[in-house]
Amino acid sequence: MTKYEVIIYWSDEDQAYIAEVPELPGCAADGATYQESLANVEVIIQEWIEIAKELGRFIPEPKGRLVFA
Repeated sequence: MTKYEVIIYWSDEDQAYIAEVPELPGCAADGATYQESLANVEVIIQEWIEIAKELGRFIPEPKGRLVFA
């Protein structure tokens, strides 16, 4: 399991739970259940990191919980 913050919410438009990783641009997954979306996004996080490495792109360190003022 990674240490990136994951935000999960229900999407009426998609009729699915959406899991987004704010620190990794474009990194998101969906699922029919909350648990499925979380499991799917864990796979996508690993794939996102692998592809970024292959392309020589910056991979941000996980900051954990984002703080808003």
